[in-house]
Amino acid sequence: MRTHMLPIAILLVLVVAPMAYAVLGWARTRGQRALAVRPLPAWNWRMSLVSMLLYVLAFNLVFFVQELFLVLPKALVPGLRPTLFHNNHSWSGTHPLAELFQGTGVLATLLFGIACGWWLRRENTGAAWWRLLLFWLAFSGVFMALPQLATGALLPQGDAGRAMAYLGMGESARTLVALLALVAIPLFALWLLKPLLELAGNPAQVADSGARHRYVFLAATLPALLAIGLIVPFRVPREWIEVLIVPVVVTVVGVVWLQAGAWRQARSVVGTGSRSWPIAGPLAVVLALLALFQLVLRPGIAFF
Repeated sequence: MRTHMLPIAILLVLVVAPMAYAVLGWARTRGQRALAVRPLPAWNWRMSLVSMLLYVLAFNLVFFVQELFLVLPKALVPGLRPTLFHNNHSWSGTHPLAELFQGTGVLATLLFGIACGWWLRRENTGAAWWRLLLFWLAFSGVFMALPQLATGALLPQGDAGRAMAYLGMGESARTLVALLALVAIPLFALWLLKPLLELAGNPAQVADSGARHRYVFLAATLPALLAIGLIVPFRVPREWIEVLIVPVVVTVVGVVWLQAGAWRQARSVVGTGSRSWPIAGPLAVVLALLALFQLVLRPGIAFF
């Protein structure tokens, strides 16, 4: 496949395939829906609110990890003087390795997200809010990295594209990386579904496909979409396309496949542990992180 075919592949993976997968689920679970018990249990809206706050926290922590690991390798190279900001980084000086180190942020977020997801799936005990935070950290890490790898062949001026150019990757190699990243998007989203469903406070909330779709929407999809507006203050001032495009892409890419695949987890086991959803703590941490971003990181921290 040539590079010019990648936009079609992106459209297939992010639009056509999830729609087809959802329709497949609808067809396969018709009998299950006929036997479903209704009405569903009342929804705990505190969980949705806490989920929104935890996603705001996780997204910005992961973005900080990405920018920090773009800066730290450059700080170790003689002749480069990087500066870390709340929504970006910059550097002065020149060194050939600077182009390679434009890829270290993507690598860091990808590994961080996978590690959080592995931790989450390995242990289904503990406070629900903590496991939900791990879920959003895994979600943010992987879905912040994979779209950058998928577009690296199309945007040579982007971070991943510049690292690929330094490594001497030709069109075929860059296209292969992009395709592997696109394939990984649904696989990782479906991998995260099980621990998300385990956070249900009542087995009836995830007992059948319709209940699971409702649960995923109220526990993850809706909170994540609403959280985009709360992420904006962490990223301003900057051009609006830069302020919005990263949280929109990260959020939509992930929740589309979470929602489309909710029917698939037919044997969800509700996990153990506390089901309290404290609001004051996550809100306080989000506000503290916002103050750190705007008061400390916004002026810039020089690493030289």
